[in-house]
Amino acid sequence: MSEDKSCCRVCSRVLYTCRWKDSGGTQKVKHGCCWSSLIALVSLLSLCWMYICLVTFNDREEMNWQAFRKLKWWVNWFMVLIIIYAVITSYCILLLVFTLFQVALRETFDLHWLHKVFLFLGLILIASGVTGISLTWKQEWPIVPLSLQAAGPFLQFGAVGALTLVSVFVFESIRRSKTASKVFIAVVFVLVSAAIFLCPLLIRSPCLIEWEELPEKPRLIGHRGAPMLAPENTMMSFHRSIACGVTAFETDVQLSKDRIPFLMHDKNSEFLLRTTNVREVFPDKRINISTDVTWKELQSLNAGEWFLKTDPFHSVSQLSEEETKAAKNQAIPSLHQLLELAQQHNISVIFDIYSPNQQTDTIDIVNTILRSGIDPSLILWLPPAEREYVNTTAPGFIQIYNNESEMFKNGGTHLNVKYSKLGTQKIRDLRRKNITVNLWTVNERWLFSLLWCAGASSVTTNSCHLLKDMERPDWVMGRLQYQIIWIIVDVVSILIMAGLYILQWKRQCFCHREGERNQRNNTSTSNEKEHEMSPFLRTV
Repeated sequence: MSEDKSCCRVCSRVLYTCRWKDSGGTQKVKHGCCWSSLIALVSLLSLCWMYICLVTFNDREEMNWQAFRKLKWWVNWFMVLIIIYAVITSYCILLLVFTLFQVALRETFDLHWLHKVFLFLGLILIASGVTGISLTWKQEWPIVPLSLQAAGPFLQFGAVGALTLVSVFVFESIRRSKTASKVFIAVVFVLVSAAIFLCPLLIRSPCLIEWEELPEKPRLIGHRGAPMLAPENTMMSFHRSIACGVTAFETDVQLSKDRIPFLMHDKNSEFLLRTTNVREVFPDKRINISTDVTWKELQSLNAGEWFLKTDPFHSVSQLSEEETKAAKNQAIPSLHQLLELAQQHNISVIFDIYSPNQQTDTIDIVNTILRSGIDPSLILWLPPAEREYVNTTAPGFIQIYNNESEMFKNGGTHLNVKYSKLGTQKIRDLRRKNITVNLWTVNERWLFSLLWCAGASSVTTNSCHLLKDMERPDWVMGRLQYQIIWIIVDVVSILIMAGLYILQWKRQCFCHREGERNQRNNTSTSNEKEHEMSPFLRTV
């Protein structure tokens, strides 16, 4: 089989150009180089965007809830987007691999028009995702630099490995290119290599510490109970969180028309729609806020069937038959029921108040708490409105602040903020000042590990059953140890690339000498034949 028709060449050519035969041409080669550069760029962008999607997976329920507020239809939109972008990323990476094979096999870069369309489509979808986050979910951007503190060392090792593999194709491109292109490719490659080799100088991770410096494990606060194991804000959910060893229940309190405090997160026009069967029980009743319904009407609603139908955390299959039956029959609990449970197990309670009338509702809620007989020190008071009244009426409550300046102004020592609002160094500084720092909502192991290394006091979580089993962070490494590994990896990579370059150079020299030798042999053979033919020609 000829070189042009070898199996490897034909497969690469068909996948890249959708043609069986090579269609060369100087103009196509020039355009092909541009398209190859675009493939590399889109592949890099898709990888970066996929990384962002994966690290924001911790907050997937926030995105789903925002989508529900607008569409009034519950779908796991985050997973839909993850699947779409995973397909785009896989396609771009495979196309890049085919491009590298084209380089290695010295084929022309005649990219098929269908690949060009898909590339631009992928670029548009990635740009749409970036724009969407920037406009409607911009609070997620701080998680990216935070995630690099957790994954930075390992991403650098992976980048060094990828650079070493790609260097083979880069050297081949340099060898095949003209002088100007050779210089450009070489300069870009050297700059990229230097950035990858030296980027650990910028990595600052709280987990780059010695084991003896590791802070104690953060305490766990059940976010609406244990919403991965049972319907959120139900008694079943809070019971399940007790088994996780939580030190506090986190919930949201609203008041009914007859002034009974109850547990419910959603509010405004979405009130009761997501987590109950209100549409079936009261199809004609207009309900916009909690005071539109009585406690008796609330008790007639089912607060568990939605969990089994929508399976928001893909955890329903893990429930036993008995647990599934219990989840199906959950009702909306009152605040008094939760306080009784907390008192029995000596567990704290922290909550927000969702109400258009904060003053009146605060009075009713405080009275409900005081009548329950719970130890006041178990109440972590978070709502900022009417804080002075609460301090006067129930001085035993622990005041929790969601604003650092307000906390210091009032002499507080407890802070509760979203995990992305505080840098890891800021957390350490606050802990040195004996400030209790709780961070919400932390669901993924990598994020919990990072905040553990930083010294967080506690975290509010949906996945208490997963985090409770962690006996240590995912990784802890001394800075000196990391620097040694970093230098060794870089040196080994440089040596391998130097070896590959030398091998390619020797191979080129060998091929050049073989070509000259064959040319000389062909010339001498031709001369000998002419010499043998000359007597015959003279005779003729």
